[in-house]
Parts: sequence; structure tokens; C-alpha cells
Amino acid sequence: MPDRRHLALEALARQQAGVVSRLQAYACEVTRSEVRAHVRARRWQRVGTQSIALFTGALPPAAREWSAVFEAGPRAFLDGASSLVAGGLRKYEVDAIRVSVPRGARVRRGRGLDIRQTRRWALDDLAPGTGVPRSRNEVAAVRGALWSRSDRQAALLVTMSVQQGLVTADRLATELLRIRRDKRRVFLQVLVLDLLGGVRSLGELDLARECRRHGLPEPSRQVVRRGRNGTYYLDVVWDDWGVVVEVDGIHHAWAQNVVGDALRQNDVVLQGATVLRLPLLGLRVAADAFFDQVERALAEAGWSGRHTGRAS
Repeated sequence: MPDRRHLALEALARQQAGVVSRLQAYACEVTRSEVRAHVRARRWQRVGTQSIALFTGALPPAAREWSAVFEAGPRAFLDGASSLVAGGLRKYEVDAIRVSVPRGARVRRGRGLDIRQTRRWALDDLAPGTGVPRSRNEVAAVRGALWSRSDRQAALLVTMSVQQGLVTADRLATELLRIRRDKRRVFLQVLVLDLLGGVRSLGELDLARECRRHGLPEPSRQVVRRGRNGTYYLDVVWDDWGVVVEVDGIHHAWAQNVVGDALRQNDVVLQGATVLRLPLLGLRVAADAFFDQVERALAEAGWSGRHTGRAS
């Protein structure tokens, strides 16, 4: 029968996805020899050099996150994209678990881990709560964007975080004020300004930039319309000229969306508007060709190319 020491350790492990640090085990008065005996008996397993899983088999994501923090040391926390994933970001994968430690801390290496010292480490950056130590969502989103391999990846991470409700554009803007020097700072400032304007997907974000690049009037976004089939949202609208652009991401091809998209477009056409469909891939490989069509539709509807205001 387990004694009070093991019961205390198991209670702690239940709060940490089944993982404890070696120091926590020793603090519960479980000895090194007892740990070795449990591991040899395949009741427990070692994870890295600093953690013990009180179970065997594959580690779930939460257990890997806890072990990453233990591996990095007592002042470590998940950061960047790894923190956002731990906080609920969906459909975004990280190559390695990013953990931040303050300057001067010991940095250990491990497979699947990215433990780094950062001059931006601050205790106030920790998210509240009792889960795995991680940075607050706005901190994680800004840092994850700064550390991304490309501007494209940075924009995807930040936009998904806003789209999924993990952080607001206002909080991102406030956090971005802390960044004094970074090669991506100006890019992120422009990105956050777009997000403050109401962009809710990466496709709409690219479309807004392409409109500016091609000298087109700024459209309205996410416009509510009512038709015979109910209320729906239109991605991009130039009301003054009756032109609508629907940005088709991958989700538009899912079976549950095909019928609704068709009914929505038909309703808009029956109301006299011109509807152009712009696949997300088109923004990547043929943006000029698609925006030539948008410009032609606006011109045929009466736009002279001199309008500078926002569509009503």
C-alpha cells in the first residue's frame, strides 16, 4: 500500500499532467533509491534529466510541457508559440517546446526542447493560474511573432491568436510598445494596426494590404447582410459600387460550408451586387491577376480611381 509520501507525490502529479520534478519527489521524502526502483519496475519513467512521469507509455502534450519547464529550471516558463498552444491555440504546431529563462540561468539541451535565455524575461509576464508556468497570451503572441522564421509565420501566429479569442488586438498593441529594438517590430506594428481595424483572418489581412498596394479604395469588412436564407457576413464589400469579394480559405471547401456559401452568394447576386471569389491560394501565387479583376469590377460600377475614402 502506498504511504503518505507517495500519496502526496501522486496528488502533486495529478495537478501536473502526471509529471513531477526530481526535486519535488525528494521534497515529498521519496528517496533516490525509491525513484530508481519504480523506474526499474516500469511503474514510472524518467523524462529528460529533471522529471519523472508517474506512468509509462507515450507522454501527452501537457506532460511534455511540464517536463520542459522542469528541465529548464525553477524560473522557467513556456513562451512564444508553445505558451499559446498550452493556452488553447488550435491547429498550430510547434517544432520544439520553447522555454524562456532569465539571463545567467543554466541552459540545458534536450530533444524537442528550445530552452533559451532572454533579456525580456520578467516575472510579471507569467500567466495567472495554477497550470503549467507560461507567459501571458499577449506576451506569448508578440514574442512568438518576433521569434518566427518568417514574416508569414509571424502574421499567421498573431492572427490565429486573435481569431481564436486568445488575445485582443488592443492587448497586443499595448504589449508591442515594450519592444524597443527588433527587425520585425515595424512589421508587427502594421499588422496590429490592421487587426485593430477588424481583420479576422489572414486572407482578409492580405487582401487589405493588396488593396492599398493597387491603389483601390478601402473596403468595409465582415459586413452583415440579411437575405431570404437568414443573416450572414460578407468578407469584403465596396457598398458604393456594389462589389463584394469573398475570401475563400481552406474551410470554404469543407462539406458543411459549401451549401451555405452558395446560398449566400446567390442572395447577394440577386440583390444586384457583383460577387468575386478570391481563393487564399490566389493571394499567394496570382494576386495581381485577381486584383486586376477587382479593379475592373469597381471601374465598371463607376469607380473613377480618384476615390480615397472608406467604403460605406
